[in-house]
Amino acid sequence: MRHPFMGALARELAAEKIATFRYQFPYMENRRKAPDRPPTLTATVAAAVQAAHAAVPELPLLAGGKSMGGRMTSTAAAENLIPDVSGLVFFGFPLHPPKQPATKRGDHLAKVSQPMLFLQGTRDDLADLTLLKPICKKLGKIATLHIIEGADHSFHVLKSSGTTDAEVLRGLAVTTAEWTSGLK
Repeated sequence: MRHPFMGALARELAAEKIATFRYQFPYMENRRKAPDRPPTLTATVAAAVQAAHAAVPELPLLAGGKSMGGRMTSTAAAENLIPDVSGLVFFGFPLHPPKQPATKRGDHLAKVSQPMLFLQGTRDDLADLTLLKPICKKLGKIATLHIIEGADHSFHVLKSSGTTDAEVLRGLAVTTAEWTSGLK
């Protein structure tokens, strides 16, 4: 939660009037390298969503995350652990391990009932767009895929792209705000 990307993203979202509630998974808090088992991760997501809702019950509630945090959020949603959430936002959904294209990690998305926004770079090694696009299409109106040209999984862009990482980050926040304004 203290990663520079997460701090910068939280500031950009705040500029768009989107408050954030950051938290750590237990393995990160305890400085372990190996992630917790999925039941612990999804329970952590549910607890964080509950704490955020208790802190500001009058605000609409989104949930999501970067990489595995987003996938565990969608898993929690698929298991109906976060029913009060209005929408899910994924900043780099990790569909598969690097250089191992597959779709198994996205199978649970069909069980999610909330609208979902996928923000994905064209150079993301953890989400082959030729695999993610059909998944989003199959999900229908519930899924929105926003592609960031030239961005990798960390939303870093090459200098030759003609844009900067800061501009990409700003664009993520603006896109999120625009998408959020269309939710019921």
